[in-house]
Formats: sequence, structure tokens, C-alpha cells
Amino acid sequence: MSHIVEKWKAFCEWQRRPCKVAEKSPEWHRCRTCGEEYQGNYCPRCGQSARIGRYSFKNALLLFFDVWGMGNRGMFRTVRDLLLRPGYMIRDYISGMQMAYFPPFKMLFLLTALTLVVESGVNLKGENLYDKSDQEQVVKESDDSIAKKQADMTYYDYYDRAQNELIQGLRTLTEKNPALFWLLLLALLSAPLYPLFRKSPTIPDLRFSELLITLVYTNDMFAIYTIIFSFFCIPDGIEDVAYLLPAIPLKQLSGFKWWRTILYLLFSYIGVFIILVGMVFAIATLLYLQYLSPRLLE
Repeated sequence: MSHIVEKWKAFCEWQRRPCKVAEKSPEWHRCRTCGEEYQGNYCPRCGQSARIGRYSFKNALLLFFDVWGMGNRGMFRTVRDLLLRPGYMIRDYISGMQMAYFPPFKMLFLLTALTLVVESGVNLKGENLYDKSDQEQVVKESDDSIAKKQADMTYYDYYDRAQNELIQGLRTLTEKNPALFWLLLLALLSAPLYPLFRKSPTIPDLRFSELLITLVYTNDMFAIYTIIFSFFCIPDGIEDVAYLLPAIPLKQLSGFKWWRTILYLLFSYIGVFIILVGMVFAIATLLYLQYLSPRLLE
């Protein structure tokens, strides 16, 4: 038991320790691009790596992987740290250690594309499996039913319609692209989260831009877990636990206690719910005024 405790303490110490960059090479090199003579790993004039030599199949393969971020050592380090020490990694990144990690927005686009490929399978175009004639019939019947009921619709009917359309849109987004859904949710979360985490034990002056970077990396972490769940065929319903996943990086980033971090996160979810209710009211009001304006001109 004591051996396990020591291992856990060593792991916690590793989590808090910033990553170490590769040691500077003592050898002298001549850059093959600009001809600069230098000592180190990269040319100080054009930035080319000292390891680049004549073109080979190995270089071609590395360049192919580099297009997707897989040839960059920062990608592997970022994925590892997002899984094992997300909050500490984000704190290192926003404090200035940016060359050691993969950029958050670039990583977001790559992981979103990979998530779509994993979840869509061979249906890469995202084509609907239903027959087009059936779709046209459904749309036609829906338009006819709306036209018949529109004359008797009240404001509360428009509110129910706006609420159903918003919920259906979010549900479709969750099923087709959970990474994009979480990006939208985290963007909404930034409004109630910022006043709660603006002053914390580890970062007493957190900026709003730094919070946005934190949320983007949190979305990247969720996308990685989504891909892992898809590969290992995790049963449906496990994604409900993911609503508490942002508590891990937020706790490590802020230094708050677990109970306080989770409580702040729940308060933020309540704030997001209030924002969504306000959006439903706004959409319903616009729809009702759009329908009411021609009748007022009569």
C-alpha cells in the first residue's frame, strides 16, 4: 500500500512540474536553406531543424504526418498532458510556454476532423440514409401543418416552437459533432465562469482571453476522450459523466478545492441554462413579431 502511495505522490509531483525542452546541441551546423552557421538544434535565421538533410522517404513520411500535427513532438506531448495533467499544462501555456505545446485552435480543427471520421465511418459525406422523396414529403407535410395552424398561434405557441427547434438543433449537434457542441457550450460557459475564476490562488489576475484558451484546450481534451470512447466502444450514456470533465483542468489551473471547483462549474451550468432560456424568449419574440407585423398593417 505504501508503494502505491509513493507512486501516486510521484505522479502528482510530475503533474505540477513543467515540461523540459530538449537540451541544446553542442555541435556546429550549416543551415542547408540559408547557409547560416550556428550551434544548437535550429537555425536562428530561418528556423530550419538541424536534423533535416537530403530528401528521403523518411522525410516525406514525416512531412505527411506534420500536415496533421502528428509529426510534431508538441502534438504528442499536448495529447499526453491533456489526458494526465490538463490544468497544469494549460497554466504553463498561458504563462508563456507556447512552443512546447500544440496550438489550441489548430488542435481543435484537427481533432474535430478526426472525430467526424471516427464517428461517421465510411459515410464521410454525411449523407442522410433516408430516401429523398421521404424527406420532401416530410417537409411538405410539415409546411402544410404549420400553414394551417399559424393563424391560431399565440405567443406561447411560438415560444414552444422556438424551444423545440433549439433543443432539436442542440441534440442534432450533439449526435453529429459532439466536439463542436462542447465548443459552443464552453463558449457559453465563459460568461458565467470568468467572474468565478477571475481571481484564484494560482492565477490572481486571470484574463478573459486566457480563460477562452483554457476552454478551447478543455474542448480538445473532451474530443480526445470522445475518440477514445469511440475506439473502445464505450456504452451509451457514459458521455453524461463528461459534463464534469471541465472540473479537472479548472481545478488544476485555479488551485481551488474540488468542492469549490465543482460548485462553481454547476453555477456556470445554471448560468448557461438562463442564457439559453433568454435565447428562446428572444427567438420566440422575433417569430411572433414577424407574424404579427403584417396583421397590424391590415
